[in-house]
Amino acid sequence: MFARIPHGSRSPRGALAVLLALASLLLVSCGGGSSSGSALPAGSTAFSGTTIEGASFDNAEAAKGPEVLWFWAPWCTVCRAESGDVADVAASFKGKVTFVGVPGRGKVPEMRQFVSETGTGGFQHVSDASGDLWKQFGVASQPSFVFVDAAGHATRVTGSLDAEQLTKRVSALRAG
Repeated sequence: MFARIPHGSRSPRGALAVLLALASLLLVSCGGGSSSGSALPAGSTAFSGTTIEGASFDNAEAAKGPEVLWFWAPWCTVCRAESGDVADVAASFKGKVTFVGVPGRGKVPEMRQFVSETGTGGFQHVSDASGDLWKQFGVASQPSFVFVDAAGHATRVTGSLDAEQLTKRVSALRAG
């Protein structure tokens, strides 16, 4: 898979090419997606799991109306950067739209630390260390969002959303 480069023939240009390739790979796996939405199959939004605090969680019981699922990873710098906007928008719609964080690709203590450091503890976070929920919702990279309207129709958005974009989408959930 990898070609062996004889010692002494490595060039700074080659090293730069490798670094650029790695950087672009990181962008694709951490927030490099688009913010256009794609519909999910009807009836595919029910799930249960365990919160990062160890409590049982069932979104059918937790969701009272529209729901926003935020898929993030504890090591994702893009997720960390958008976390303040997510926390603010979640707080502004509290009692009207249910927000649920779905952290994956990490360990639970790292997930708890992320929530503590980012101020995103105003809503539940369901651990998905196994990746089953990410797979159920067709999430391949973080951050991603799934917006579920009151009728259960869901739209997935891959990529970061700022406060204005997120507010617009959550407002549309409430109107629809």
